Amino acid sequence: MVCLVGWSASAQAQVVRCTDPRTGQVTYTDGTCAGGASVREVEPRKTPQELQQERELAAEALERRQQRLQAEAAAADATAQRNAERARARAAQTAAAAPQPHDYARSPECARSRRSLDIVASGVARSAHEQELRLDAAQRQVDLDCLGPQGYAEVEKARANQPRVVVVPPVQPRAVFPEPFPPIVRPQPAPYLTQCGDFRCTDNLGNTYPRAGPGRFPGQGGVCRSNGGQAPC
Repeated sequence: MVCLVGWSASAQAQVVRCTDPRTGQVTYTDGTCAGGASVREVEPRKTPQELQQERELAAEALERRQQRLQAEAAAADATAQRNAERARARAAQTAAAAPQPHDYARSPECARSRRSLDIVASGVARSAHEQELRLDAAQRQVDLDCLGPQGYAEVEKARANQPRVVVVPPVQPRAVFPEPFPPIVRPQPAPYLTQCGDFRCTDNLGNTYPRAGPGRFPGQGGVCRSNGGQAPC
């Protein structure tokens, strides 16, 4: 209680400036000046009502400052969010304006070439050589339409680097026996694959086989099995 009274009394005290007429020294006090010193009031004594009003004004000023800082922070956040949204919109517009790669595998030309290849593979030619040429031409058209110019060039380059070996089966002479002995039929060599495309394989006798799917396919050393659904070539 004594502390509160002392604080209240000091808060209401008057500030007085004292000037010594002999030395000119200036002092400040909340009481009275020494004898002979000139007295000038610096801050008049305030009433409790004035002190309360000052405290309320200071609190209002502090609250206004805090509100201003919060408003500035909110405005800065809103500006940053708008800038980020504009950046995302510009990035989306740039991505939309960029040219999209052409999907050759889903093009109508690719579908038409695949159908043509199936027709050629299921057809019958006059000779194995003619059938092989037709299949090769149809396969190259599929590669061009489904892979595009760049992919077709890579396939052609790889195809050119692969050795092409075609073994012509030897003609077996038939033995002539006098009657009544029947002719001896010698066994023909087993067929083997000479060329494979993406969908079909062709053997040396002109027969065609599907490239994918389970089964057995003729190979170099006799008959080979499909490996993982693909016929080895």
